[in-house]
Amino acid sequence: MFQHVQPYAGDPIFALVDAFHADPRPQKVNLSIGIYFDEQGRLPVLPSVQLAEQRILAEGGPKPYLAMEGDAAARREVAALLLGRDHAAIAAGRVATIQTVGSSGGLKVGADFLKAWLPGSAVWVSDPTWDNHRSMFEGSGFQVNPYPYYDAKTGGVRFDDLLATMRSLPQRSIVLLHACCHNPTGVDLSRAQWDALIPVLRERELLPYLDLAYQGFGDGIVEDAYAVRALANAGLTFFVANSFSKSMSVYGERCGALSAVCADKAEADLVMGQLRFTVRRLYSSPAIHAAKIVSHVLADADLRPLWEAELAAMRERIAAMRRALHARLVTLLPGRDFNYFLTQRGMFSYTGLSAAQVDRLREEHAVYLIRSGRICVAGLNNDNVGRTAEAMAAVIGTPG
Repeated sequence: MFQHVQPYAGDPIFALVDAFHADPRPQKVNLSIGIYFDEQGRLPVLPSVQLAEQRILAEGGPKPYLAMEGDAAARREVAALLLGRDHAAIAAGRVATIQTVGSSGGLKVGADFLKAWLPGSAVWVSDPTWDNHRSMFEGSGFQVNPYPYYDAKTGGVRFDDLLATMRSLPQRSIVLLHACCHNPTGVDLSRAQWDALIPVLRERELLPYLDLAYQGFGDGIVEDAYAVRALANAGLTFFVANSFSKSMSVYGERCGALSAVCADKAEADLVMGQLRFTVRRLYSSPAIHAAKIVSHVLADADLRPLWEAELAAMRERIAAMRRALHARLVTLLPGRDFNYFLTQRGMFSYTGLSAAQVDRLREEHAVYLIRSGRICVAGLNNDNVGRTAEAMAAVIGTPG
């Protein structure tokens, strides 16, 4: 029956994690997977989440199926987190928010919805982007194309080329944009660049689809939502998928959401109905525990400030590791420009290392990162950052 099925090549990041765990060398460093680790190299359990779960257990009660769109309180808090509690779009009822199985679930629900209702559109993603973006939209039947983004020469954004491409796209093209903390490069659009891009999106009648998996890891919770709020203020219709996996350290709980900001309430109601139908065909309804975590942490007067402080501490630790890596590399390889480690934001950075140099890092120094040269800065700590910089300097400073 299934002899014709092609073997799965496996996911390169998860394969690297498996190889890391099998590596017997005691000084190994894992900078591959996009997970926040604390100074001791552990996955943190946030006190705000622990307290929320204690309250959830104390409340008790039955565990019914949630509605297809998810828990009302969680959805309300997500919309407020993205746009601000008093935003005019929320007050006008033109925001349709559903709870999803992580932001990946949100991306998939949105992709299926858009393929049903904008079947002639194609999807455009940044070059490079998170690998699964292409797979998800192709899996929904879309043609996926790249638009210019990362400039390897400057370590910045090819913004003029990006704008020129956007001006050339067919109307109703779907443009996937990283709202902050770009994965994999860590290179974000500035506010001025967003302000220049938004009129082009409006004039060309393009549909922005924002991925916001790292809100709070760039400059702050409000600051990292600039693109979302600017698009809404400009009156554009757009989608945004967001996640709490990193910001609440609840990876396996799959706490995510998808929001469609529409032209008016009537359109939002239509979109909500079809999003419900899309969810029904995929997984029927989301997880109740995930919803309760999100609603408690975001809505409780004492838990919200605690969570915000915890998130700020994670953000500041990542920034400290960027500074430490930069300082050590500058010392080891004077004359080379490593300032991109300071200007990139969030959990990821493009190192500029070649695939061959990445292989040498792994084989000779037990430092693991993916072959594009992306590192997860959150995998660094005071114990391994110096060793990592020395390994990087060794492969940069010699042919390979």
